[in-house]
Amino acid sequence: MSATSPVRPVLPPDIKARKGGQPLVVLTAYTTPMARLVDPHCDVALVGDSLGMVLHGMPSTVGVTMEMMILHGRAVVRGLSRAMAVIDMPFGSYEESPQQAYRNAARLMAETGAPSVKLEGGQHMAETIAFLTARGVPVMAHIGLTPQAVNTLGGYKVVGRDAEADKVMADARACEAAGAFAIVLEKVPQGLTGRITAALSIPTIGIGAGVDCDGQVLVIDDMLGLFTDFRPKFVKRYAELGKLADAAIAEYAAEVRARSFPGPEHAFADVLPAKAKS
Repeated sequence: MSATSPVRPVLPPDIKARKGGQPLVVLTAYTTPMARLVDPHCDVALVGDSLGMVLHGMPSTVGVTMEMMILHGRAVVRGLSRAMAVIDMPFGSYEESPQQAYRNAARLMAETGAPSVKLEGGQHMAETIAFLTARGVPVMAHIGLTPQAVNTLGGYKVVGRDAEADKVMADARACEAAGAFAIVLEKVPQGLTGRITAALSIPTIGIGAGVDCDGQVLVIDDMLGLFTDFRPKFVKRYAELGKLADAAIAEYAAEVRARSFPGPEHAFADVLPAKAKS
């Protein structure tokens, strides 16, 4: 490829073809600047409905709306040239019927430019996944802990231990059979994750599901340490930007109060300097 050739964006068939190959790298992104940072390094930029909690201070993802997903989806797509955008379908936008899911998935794709959507649920959503994929909507599935169902699950707990393992495996197989091109496994025990990954022909992407998946996803604000008081077991902090930001803001506040900022170098003169004679 020449230096002037456009970058080829990643698409759902490319992700599906990575099964068993080099691990897929996925991070969330909610804004154009963050998408630009993610783009050179990741295969997928997930516009997660986690934006409700991360950016808007909501207690869960349940209150996130289509309008919020479209707003942030547009922003992320603007910042990508290579990585593939996947947009979460928010709670209430797809559960009623396959027809409702299609209308809202088509709207998300048309109004953001994203080539795929993600929805939560296993066997009970298989009919909807099949309906969407048959009509040109690539679907990434999401099973295990499904945050939109946190009120039913009783909290953000590990899903798939003991008697639940067979159900999670059945959920994975149902999503694959319905046509999903990849599947997110959230807070699933590592042994079960390995069995699911080996059993499926589509990639698994883990979050709190161990190393045996075909890829990994994290919320970018978590792995960058933007939250100083939130440390899930499954998140590795690759930076402590929250602490750096706190120190920088404190320094700025102190300088403003001491009138040491702005200094002369940050101000504009009343009179323009005379032009030098040629």
